[in-house]
Amino acid sequence: MLSKEEIKEIIPQREPFLMIDKVEEYIPGESAIAYKEVKAEEWYFKGHFPGNPIMPGVLITESLAQTGAIAILSLEKNKGKNALFGGIDKMKFKKMVVPGDQLKLAVKIIKQKGPIGVGEAIATVGEQVVAKGELTFAVV
Repeated sequence: MLSKEEIKEIIPQREPFLMIDKVEEYIPGESAIAYKEVKAEEWYFKGHFPGNPIMPGVLITESLAQTGAIAILSLEKNKGKNALFGGIDKMKFKKMVVPGDQLKLAVKIIKQKGPIGVGEAIATVGEQVVAKGELTFAVV
């Protein structure tokens, strides 16, 4: 298990844009499973949407990307680097994420050639898939 402080040793994101709270497990270069506690006081709920707070799909996607970055940037050769979006493919949103939900974020690296790779990403709340797709990244 990695704490928030240990996560910050691997990826460069910081509050308020650090979108994962803990990492349950990871295999450098292969996969990672992380969690985000969705709280009512999150900055984005002030405008999305007042009286009906829903976590934006783009931020669910960012949470998944940060989880994938844990897998990639924890490799010794990638320490101190950054993983940038190269693309988002086949991303589907299946259920709303609201305050009180715990997002489980799972990313498996399915392709990598040089600094470019693809991760299969799935976000769940309980047993329900809320989002899934493929994320392309570039390590710089």
